[in-house]
Amino acid sequence: MSEPSREHLFVLRETRPQSPPLIPEMRLRLADEAMSLWQATEADLGRMGLPPPFWAFAWAGGQALARHLLDHREIVRDKRILDFASGSGIVAIAAGLAGARKVVAADIDPYARAAILVNAADNGVEVEASEIDYLDRGAGDFDVVLAGDVFYERPMAARVEPFLRASQMAGLAVLFGDPGRAYLPTTGVAPLATYDVPVSRAIEDRDIRTTRVWRFT
Repeated sequence: MSEPSREHLFVLRETRPQSPPLIPEMRLRLADEAMSLWQATEADLGRMGLPPPFWAFAWAGGQALARHLLDHREIVRDKRILDFASGSGIVAIAAGLAGARKVVAADIDPYARAAILVNAADNGVEVEASEIDYLDRGAGDFDVVLAGDVFYERPMAARVEPFLRASQMAGLAVLFGDPGRAYLPTTGVAPLATYDVPVSRAIEDRDIRTTRVWRFT
């Protein structure tokens, strides 16, 4: 058996098992406070100016999308799933619990990939954590593309929206969860479901975010 990676040990050391409020049947390694974890990540790598540790929190979009998959398992059952910008792996794990045939959770952050593997194992599902940039490669190897909370900044949204739309045009099912972030598309989208998601004040400015699961039209 190989030795745990530095990122794996970091995830175990700096987070604790918690159940996201909207998915009490799931346990994830999450942080209680954003700034201290951010500083710990920079100290672990010996680098400053790193991106925020998005992987360590159960964001509203991911919670809503995960809940939707668990309540509508036919969406992913026996299908090949790509969870794009997976973060903690919450959506990927929900897909696995709902009976997906194959689940790939893609994230460019190595700490996120470590958290995905830890969280998947803790929930008894098999998820592949991938560093592939599917924005460049495309998602042709999958049946369903899922994304939670990916429209939070302009550069990201400018790349993600064409990727998701192209995936749907190619015949894949595409669903994304979003609570109304700044760069959520305003045209050519339709809501499938709405959830009131309890969220942490460590990452949001309120206790409840009304969040929708969306598709492109």
